Amino acid sequence: MEQVLQDFISALRGAKVRVSVSENMDAMHAARLTGYGDRQLLKDSLAATLAKSRREKEIFEDYFERFFSCDSIIAQKQDPNKALPPEVNVETSRLTRMLLTGDDTGLSLAMREAAKEEGITDIWFFTQKGLYIQRILRAMGLEGLDQDIRRFAGGNSALAGQGAGELRQAKNRLFEEVRDFVEKQFSLFAGSATEEIIEKYLRGVRLSNLEQRDFHRMHAIIRKMVKRLNDRHSRKRKTSKRGSLDLKKTLRANVAYQGIILDPKWKSIKIDRPDIVAICDISRSVEKVARFMLLFLYGLNQAVARIRSFIFCTNLVEVSRVFEEFPVEEAVTKLQSGSGLGVHLGRTDYGQAFFDFKEGCLDAITNKTTVLVLGDARNNHNDPQTDILRLIRDRCRRLVWLNPEPPSYWGTGDSEMKKYMHCCSLVKECSTVTHLERVVDLLLKTRG
Repeated sequence: MEQVLQDFISALRGAKVRVSVSENMDAMHAARLTGYGDRQLLKDSLAATLAKSRREKEIFEDYFERFFSCDSIIAQKQDPNKALPPEVNVETSRLTRMLLTGDDTGLSLAMREAAKEEGITDIWFFTQKGLYIQRILRAMGLEGLDQDIRRFAGGNSALAGQGAGELRQAKNRLFEEVRDFVEKQFSLFAGSATEEIIEKYLRGVRLSNLEQRDFHRMHAIIRKMVKRLNDRHSRKRKTSKRGSLDLKKTLRANVAYQGIILDPKWKSIKIDRPDIVAICDISRSVEKVARFMLLFLYGLNQAVARIRSFIFCTNLVEVSRVFEEFPVEEAVTKLQSGSGLGVHLGRTDYGQAFFDFKEGCLDAITNKTTVLVLGDARNNHNDPQTDILRLIRDRCRRLVWLNPEPPSYWGTGDSEMKKYMHCCSLVKECSTVTHLERVVDLLLKTRG
């Protein structure tokens, strides 16, 4: 029964009920104390250990009723005094005997056992339902049942012919019951797997190919990634406040105390929040990547990074104030429209954008600043102004260029990437949210 309870907890986790390892152990202990004889007592004890919020309690109620529901096996009820065909003997399969005698309890247990053997909790896709139905029926003894039907049909007595007809009907009913059981298991276990598959796909899909209907899911994925990065780098700063023991300084400082350590000295590493200046191309070919990178950067709390952001297409403007006035997702949407921001959404001109930055924003860069440029470097054959990019590189801590195109496209057509990459500290392909997460993680490791 412990495995049954583990399967139930797995189903809850798949339904977004947070169950920690300690809560899992508490649930197992509660089940051992209460036993499985009293359904309501078991339900109340598990609810107390597994469901915390009102929403989780609602999910628990639904999943408990479905998971621990009785199987509605409809066997052909038999009169105990009714004569069975003479072919029913010790060689007749167990499944045949249960169907002819109306043993619905035995059929239900056999179906559950077969489902467990075939790993029904691993069902992921709706296309697997037919496969699991056939596997469960085979594990219950379908082959023996078919042999008995043929043997009964070949019998000489009318009773044997009647038994063959009853078995065929019972087989059809059994198929329907197994199908119903598999569909219920699919609804319990496949939801989480489906979400995992979709999330894995969206993490790896090129952002330029992302459709509008997937934006909501992608925003949720980014929030999870950002939370993980926030937790990771906030923790590093907390543990770095004291540092490790500096043995040499400690010994020198405690000579006056005759070697007794009264004044320990610590090796402290100061970890500054990285100053990030983001310069983003918002032309149509790059707008989706820019959207999600800005969501990433501004999802980081103020304790992690200081950010100033600039967008450009034909010209360049600073948009940091937009993120101060609006929530992050709303601000990103406003940037993509360009309405009221003073940015001209014409032909992309990287050279003009860098010139605008030099004229009005160069003071935003210090030797502690990481400059992040996002764009495909397709400059419509305008002057690339590489000397300005090199000037920016000399003033900042490092210059990172993120290009949503694969490296094989760099330098082709009107792409100036081959020229720009020699002016950068680091150049990376950045076309998926997984790429974004790695780059942002790298930026947050900057030490002052």
